[in-house]
Amino acid sequence: MLIANPRGGYRFLTGISPFSSGVVADPGFEVVHATLGAHLPWREGFELIDAHLSKFGRERQALCAIELRCASPYSMGGFIGFNAGYVELVRSWDLYVDDHNPLARTNVSPAHNPPAEPVLHAFSYTAETDDAPTTFVVSGAGEIPEATLDDTAIIRKGETGPEAMREKAGHVVATMGSRLAAMGASWDLVTTTDVYTIFMHEGLLEDAVIPSMGPATRHGLRWHRSRPPVHDLDFEMDVRGIRHEITI
Repeated sequence: MLIANPRGGYRFLTGISPFSSGVVADPGFEVVHATLGAHLPWREGFELIDAHLSKFGRERQALCAIELRCASPYSMGGFIGFNAGYVELVRSWDLYVDDHNPLARTNVSPAHNPPAEPVLHAFSYTAETDDAPTTFVVSGAGEIPEATLDDTAIIRKGETGPEAMREKAGHVVATMGSRLAAMGASWDLVTTTDVYTIFMHEGLLEDAVIPSMGPATRHGLRWHRSRPPVHDLDFEMDVRGIRHEITI
């Protein structure tokens, strides 16, 4: 369900308590993507976001997406525990819309040089504009059915061979497509496609991901040798359609 967030200048696709499934800017606004020049502990990262938004005359409610990096994948219980503290901070910023968390989110664990603690990697926010195309961020998703945090539902759980990884990747790319459609977007508007996995078998992307991307292939595809945030998840993706990318 797509819900209006007029205070933020965007609509969001409902997800689960810790995050939405994606965000799309309202007419008169665009989503700006900001990557940190150096990671910060995630709570300090929110302080940086606050200062950045204030500098450009935007309220906290303009924040629409968060990208985190964690030290290692959590157990499902550990992930739920981390989310409790994260949700508490988001609520303290008065960002919830009714009982829905509007922020899109990606949270992965780098295989190389992982942080010692959860850190902020990037964030997105809305800015006023007169002429922007449709801009959006789709949250990261792994090979598990939508709106569930039940690890028994993981597709091909414990299997990482070529056939299993193709099935996992096929499920995830289909999730990206369905979220895009639900937000009124499409692959032809995607400017960045991110894949997160350590099991990059030969032909995996060519067989399971690229055929669905259509026109988005002209922008290429970025592979991050990273693990999804929960043990036993092996493949994650996120996508976005953005005109302005900055580094701060």
